[in-house]
Amino acid sequence: MPRVTLPDGSVKEFEGAVSAFDVAMSIGERLARAAVGAKIDGELSDLSTVIEQDCELALVTPTTRDKEPDADALFLCRHSAAHVMAEAIQRVVPGAQLVYGPPLDNGFYYDIAFPEDRPLREGDFEAIETEMDAIIKEDCTFTRYEMAIDEGMAKLQGEGSKYKLDNAERAVEVGADALSWYATGTPGESWEDLCRGPHVPSTGRIGAIKVMSLASSYWHGDENSDRLTRVYGTAFFSKKDLNKHLEQLEEAKKRDHRLLGKQLQLFHIDEAVGQGLVLWTPRGSIIRKELQDWIGTELRKMGYTDVYCPHIGKLDLYKTSGHFPYYSDSQFVPVMERQFLKAVADEGCSCAELSSMMAEGNIEGYLLKPMNCPHHIKIYASQPRSYRELPVRLSEFGTVYRWEQSGELNGLTRVRSFTVDDAHLFCRPDQVEAEVAGCLQLVKLAFDTLGLTDFRVRVGLRDPDSTKYVGKPEVWDAAEDACRKAAAGLGAKVSEEAGEAAFYGPKIDFIVKDVIGREWQLGTVQIDYNLPERFGLEYIGDDNTTHRPVMIHRAPFGSMERFVGVLIEHFAGAFPLWLSPEQVRVLPISEKSAEYAAKVNAMLVEAGVRSTVDESNERVQAKIKHGSQWKVPYLAVVGPRDAENGNVSVRAFGIEKDLGAMSAEDFVAGLKQEIESKGQHSVRASFA
Repeated sequence: MPRVTLPDGSVKEFEGAVSAFDVAMSIGERLARAAVGAKIDGELSDLSTVIEQDCELALVTPTTRDKEPDADALFLCRHSAAHVMAEAIQRVVPGAQLVYGPPLDNGFYYDIAFPEDRPLREGDFEAIETEMDAIIKEDCTFTRYEMAIDEGMAKLQGEGSKYKLDNAERAVEVGADALSWYATGTPGESWEDLCRGPHVPSTGRIGAIKVMSLASSYWHGDENSDRLTRVYGTAFFSKKDLNKHLEQLEEAKKRDHRLLGKQLQLFHIDEAVGQGLVLWTPRGSIIRKELQDWIGTELRKMGYTDVYCPHIGKLDLYKTSGHFPYYSDSQFVPVMERQFLKAVADEGCSCAELSSMMAEGNIEGYLLKPMNCPHHIKIYASQPRSYRELPVRLSEFGTVYRWEQSGELNGLTRVRSFTVDDAHLFCRPDQVEAEVAGCLQLVKLAFDTLGLTDFRVRVGLRDPDSTKYVGKPEVWDAAEDACRKAAAGLGAKVSEEAGEAAFYGPKIDFIVKDVIGREWQLGTVQIDYNLPERFGLEYIGDDNTTHRPVMIHRAPFGSMERFVGVLIEHFAGAFPLWLSPEQVRVLPISEKSAEYAAKVNAMLVEAGVRSTVDESNERVQAKIKHGSQWKVPYLAVVGPRDAENGNVSVRAFGIEKDLGAMSAEDFVAGLKQEIESKGQHSVRASFA
């Protein structure tokens, strides 16, 4: 008699085995018809899953209580759509061999091996979508069936698909005790695919689909293995949501920071320098420096002190911290000491032996720093500390290095060298809550100032089943509890996610939604009881005995590269005045006004405004168009009448018409006020 506990705490008892759908029906037929899946003891499952033991169950419906698309429901929808697309493709291209097709955050893909004489082309998309629509319209039931390992392997061998056979062997290696298939209809009479599931109840629940693009891929990601075609698609429960997504993608193309970065000359990535290594141009450097200067001023108000650290450190430093060799795959190869390298060479050490020594960390050398924290720890430990001087708050715009795979690099948002607006606070245990709250308020201030006001907070906790975390359970409990309390005080939507913690402690991440609805993980605050333990950090307490400080890691912007990349797309390159590389462009309508234009420009520059003069021989309308293409916030048009009256005729970016004339002095004063207020007051508003 299974007892099923529902999210509201109520319990339903059944006389025998029961499906998740039957549980839903016992609650209400309307809810049961709306449900597309269930979470049984936290595991996403089919509605047809049979429950034989006591469990906790939550039904999954297409939308949340807030009427937002449910992430689990979209996972089910897209996983199911991947099957529908695969079936449709095999109808369009007979002989296509399926490999694997997982759902993604914004859609799904299926890797497929096509016959050499019949590759898939974008011209096939319409035919594939027609077949997909037909399968969805048929509303075929997704039917799961299982086979014993031996029987299932024999079935796959008979079908002759080396890819599916390989998938099955891998499933067995990780502990599968049976193999499962999903048929779109009756097993043995309809299309089917080897799959763990879960899926929506039937194809008709998918709603709306779109085949998006093609890309090359390799079996198991091995360039020396079979070349495959990756077919991308997306799916939603309604046409409205699909159209909204497609419109968002079109808007995102216009805002692509890689294109705008080149158009506006903000940054450059050169193959001769290296992939993922950003060259900040003069215009882009202005944005970065303004952000750094502003947050630096706020940090000094809060009692932070600046430090500077080298870009490299001894390997033993990162062994102590735990960063090496456990995360060596995401780090640059260590730089070996010459004496060590000579010694092992003299001993006849082979390349394979040396590679093994490097992988295990059994070498003497240095490492391009993957983190700033070990260096800051050593600054704290460089002198005796008293409880009276805590907290110690050390801040640095420190550059770190990560070895990202070539295929994962993406403009500014995924790079191999990036600068973090990093800070590490060393405090007493009784100070943790207040210090974390202060860090969170700083992150919130940064977002508010930049207009990134739509965000949620994610508390990253340890995964109890993982062995990657260091430290005692009771220490983790204290740190996680402090994170929960601090996050709750922000007044924002808070979620908890197991497995999102750093290896040394839990963290609070800010997930920001930009103006077109995309989410970005930006600022972070982390509580760490473990690195102080690993490095033996101490302070003398009021009882004259030594105590262990708590360490807080904090970065309001996170990676400066990523943050600027997000801002470029959020503002579509049209930055607020205080951040804009070029704040004003003075446009003389003819050579007769050149002298007055130079005078106005000098006034602006003297007032600290980044201003230039368009000295070209083009007509003023062409100059205005050119200034708009560079997204200059204000264009100051000057002619003979303006020179006579000491005025400028102002145009603001994004407004087609001339805002009108004002005195040059008032214009300068208004600009200074707008810059100092970070946009709270604007010259544009003075014309309203």
